[in-house]
Amino acid sequence: MASVRFMVTPTKIDDIPGLSDTSPDLSSRSSSRVRFSSRESVPETSRSEGMSDFSGATTSVATLAGEPASDRTSNPHDVAEGRWYVDGYVHEHEKLGNPGRKKDIYLNNTSYEDGDEYFDKNLALFEEEMDTRPKVSSLLNRMANYTNLTQGAREHEEAENIAEGKKKPTKTPQMGTFMGVYLPCLQNIFGVILFLRLTWVVGTAGVLQAFAIVLICCCCTLLTAISMSAIATNGVVPAGGSYFMISRALGPEFGGAVGLCFYLGTTFAAAMYILGAIEIFLIYITPEAAIFRSTDVLKESAAMLNNMRVYGSAFLVLMVLVVFVGVRYVNKFASLFLACVIVSILAIYAGAIKSSFAPPHFPVCMLGNRTLSGRQIDICAKTQELGNFTVPTQLWGLFCNSSKQLNATCDEYFAHNNVTSIQGIPGLASGIITENLWSSYLQKGEIIEKPSAHSVDVLGAMSQEYVLADITTSFTLLVGIFFPSVTGIMAGSNRSGDLKDAQKSIPIGTILAILTTSFVYLSNVVLFGACIEGVVLRDKFGDAVHRNLVVGTLSWPSPWVIVFGSFFSTCGAGLQSLTGAPPVPLCPRLGILIASLDLVAPILSMFFLMCYLFVNLACALQTLLRTPNWRPRFRYYHWALSFVGMSICLALMFVSSWYYAIVAMVIAGMIYKYIEYQGSEKEWGDGIRGLSLSAARFALLRLEEGPPHTKNWRPQLLVLLKLDEDLHVKHPRLLTFASQLKAGKGLTIVGSVMVGNFLENYAEVLAAEQTIKHLMEAERVKGFCQLVVAAKVREGISHLIQSCGLGGMKHNTVVMGWPNAWRQSEDARAWKTFISTVRVTTAARLALLVAKNVAFYPGNAEPFLEGNIDVWWIVHDGGMLMLLPFLLKQHKVWRKCNIRIFTVAQLEDNSIQMKKDLATFLYHLRIEAEVEVVEMHDSDISAYTYERTLMMEQRSQMLRHMRLSKTERDREAQLVKDRNSMLRLTSIGSDEDEETETYQEKVQMTWTKDKYMAARGQKARTLEGMQDLLNMKPDQSNVRRMHTAVKLNEVIVNKSHEAKLVLLNMPGPPRNPAGDENYMEFLEVLTEGLERVLLVRGGGSEVITIYS
Repeated sequence: MASVRFMVTPTKIDDIPGLSDTSPDLSSRSSSRVRFSSRESVPETSRSEGMSDFSGATTSVATLAGEPASDRTSNPHDVAEGRWYVDGYVHEHEKLGNPGRKKDIYLNNTSYEDGDEYFDKNLALFEEEMDTRPKVSSLLNRMANYTNLTQGAREHEEAENIAEGKKKPTKTPQMGTFMGVYLPCLQNIFGVILFLRLTWVVGTAGVLQAFAIVLICCCCTLLTAISMSAIATNGVVPAGGSYFMISRALGPEFGGAVGLCFYLGTTFAAAMYILGAIEIFLIYITPEAAIFRSTDVLKESAAMLNNMRVYGSAFLVLMVLVVFVGVRYVNKFASLFLACVIVSILAIYAGAIKSSFAPPHFPVCMLGNRTLSGRQIDICAKTQELGNFTVPTQLWGLFCNSSKQLNATCDEYFAHNNVTSIQGIPGLASGIITENLWSSYLQKGEIIEKPSAHSVDVLGAMSQEYVLADITTSFTLLVGIFFPSVTGIMAGSNRSGDLKDAQKSIPIGTILAILTTSFVYLSNVVLFGACIEGVVLRDKFGDAVHRNLVVGTLSWPSPWVIVFGSFFSTCGAGLQSLTGAPPVPLCPRLGILIASLDLVAPILSMFFLMCYLFVNLACALQTLLRTPNWRPRFRYYHWALSFVGMSICLALMFVSSWYYAIVAMVIAGMIYKYIEYQGSEKEWGDGIRGLSLSAARFALLRLEEGPPHTKNWRPQLLVLLKLDEDLHVKHPRLLTFASQLKAGKGLTIVGSVMVGNFLENYAEVLAAEQTIKHLMEAERVKGFCQLVVAAKVREGISHLIQSCGLGGMKHNTVVMGWPNAWRQSEDARAWKTFISTVRVTTAARLALLVAKNVAFYPGNAEPFLEGNIDVWWIVHDGGMLMLLPFLLKQHKVWRKCNIRIFTVAQLEDNSIQMKKDLATFLYHLRIEAEVEVVEMHDSDISAYTYERTLMMEQRSQMLRHMRLSKTERDREAQLVKDRNSMLRLTSIGSDEDEETETYQEKVQMTWTKDKYMAARGQKARTLEGMQDLLNMKPDQSNVRRMHTAVKLNEVIVNKSHEAKLVLLNMPGPPRNPAGDENYMEFLEVLTEGLERVLLVRGGGSEVITIYS
């Protein structure tokens, strides 16, 4: 006894030499099913045979667990030629192409031979389904070798079938929470707004409102991160980030719309970072590099925008070249850029601490309570002492008409107020926070003032030396400008493929990063308000402190730490954004043409808020629907939190910029409708589908509460189609007519019947369903397809009429075609199926529409330019005849046709009054139609009617005798006929149905004398019946019915022979089934000479009302 372990590597059939040539059946089978992978003892006598049989399977290598590697691979040809090494022995096995053994390699083979011991004896009950339902061990092995492709994706299946030697080695993800999620999120969240605008936000909104702005934005991202963590941990999230999560949760339409919004937001973020870098470069590093200049303070901002456009375009081109040359270099320098951000933030904290005992010296010159720009002021005073002389300063010359004379005429405000110097950075212990608590919103061009400073209230002239507000500020504007500084929370989820344990790292890393950045932002709001003078905070570009970066004045050891740190961090963030930008960076270019950081930031906020809104919606929806697949590993979520996050996102969108919010929603809506119109290729089991199912269930339960009111009645159609032997629809115009009648509204079920056995017919049923669905799509019929397999056509139709629909959403009208060839057919089954359908429909209290000559009905692309729709209202049947032409006129084909309504008056009726009453009735129904009353006087039955009735009864009797004589011809055929030899397909109205009223006798295999005499007697009676046929007289009731049919047909043809469509009451079938064939003849006579006829039979309930 020897212990052997086989390590089996699945291989394609084509990769095994000699197998595909000699075994064609194997080439179509997948060879990835492992049949033998257990450790067991093999008898020495049967080892060779057992392994010889096993080698016939599609395995390429078998290796012994205890064999040294050098011995196992010493002779590769032995493996290729079919040798197995077992405890040092070499056993030759049979060739793979041996025809005597190739049949034994399948599990579903029941003729096992000696040596076929490799089957799992414990799973013998399931061995025939192993190809479609693999063992659990095989499934777990595939899941263990997961390659970051979505389960069931075509790429994943193709990757599994690649031969072992051709597979590319995959790297196992090794990134943890800190490096894979936490640091990337920090880098993406911290950005240009922190260094360039946060001090201005604090000074303008005040510490309290600025704290509220930051807190609301951080709460929004935190709640979104909780929702995102729940979605990201509900299964594996490959590349795709927000698009993947939203599309799988809300469907491809929402995923595409929001994914593209997120994509646009990322590209606009690149523009924002580039503009921030240019602002730092031109204002704080090298102001001399500006190309456009202006001495007018009002035109200076326009010149600055032009500089931003020129330098921004140059920076964009340079960054795009860097990204195109090598993205990997950008990723390698990401850590350096993050280090710049962290060092800059630490410098702010160090400077705030130092300011408590040694504040930096940044004096601010004030004229009264107005802030003066320090760019052209040498001394913060009106005059200065030079020796024994008092001379005016440079400031004097800016406000007076003479810069050298003390008695010059000066600005009124300058003359009445003193010039003072205050400390720009009072420090943490100064108590300046009490002044900075409250907001100070300004209009564009308004002077920045210190409310607590003394000032003489005179107007004075507007001087360019004041520090002015460049834009009109408000709370909503500041929200839109600040929000981009908290975005970037999806950096960790976008890297899920590189994480060792994504379902653990994404929630922890993302939430910790948000908490860290929130603490930094909130603490900086308090520190800025407690350390920096209010007028300096409101000075966006640092004019009061000699064009220094405001946040840099607080930093330690030098303002240049913040300047260069923020510059390199914004450049790095711009490069990171451009790595996900389109090949032609149109969106960044548009953002740069806007040229203002304050205008680009709200646009960016819209796209990110839209994305975050739908992330929260996806989580809330999945939680409320409680779908079975919703099992996130992250447990600290709730639908209420997601709903609050969604509400905050929606509120922030309209608070920051209502017109940008509307534009973003319109863009997302257009993308949604485009994807919906094009149709998605895959079904992902999204939450919207679950919501649709829940809504449908709710609506169906509501519909069950009672029957629909007459005002709500509309035809819910069950269209019965007939298929030929090739599974093609025989009368597609019936479906066209249904689409014209419905105009896309209400319920439409397209049904058909196939004769046979469902177990044997399943493939044909699927093919027929696809054929009908394609035809429905071509005819733009929105509805459902239902096929039934039954032993008889009549039974199948009955099943359809009884069981189609669900709850209150059931059909109330049956549409079918007229059996045109019923007269020419020797077999009565075609018209008997038709009459059976009429009876079943009447029993179910459903309306019935029978389209005669349906091949002549117009297509959807053949509108009538003129013509009439004639309604022959003979008996009241619920009002269907009034409603149907009105519905048809809603479609473009029948829109230009006029409705004419004819009714029949008997001798005792007042035709004039009937016409008035009918016109009044139509007026109350709000239906425009011409009205005409046709008088039918009593007349004698014509010879034509009598003869027509006689011919009908003779034909019916003759066919009955022919069917009886046909019994003898069928006796011999019955002996050799095998009813189960071939599956024959048929459909509604087919001639292959078994007749219920059979005149045949069961064929007997043994003849007796009595039976022979009985057969001779029957033949004699048949001959006698044929003689009586010539002497028969017609039944009087049939004569009366034929008389009515002939007279009505004469009137209808006379009035409506040119009508585009004639709608006519359909009489019911006779109670006695013996008169069924006569009934068909009556209907045929009634509709003779008319091109298009629609026979209408109501369901017994009112379908139209005059009341509102």
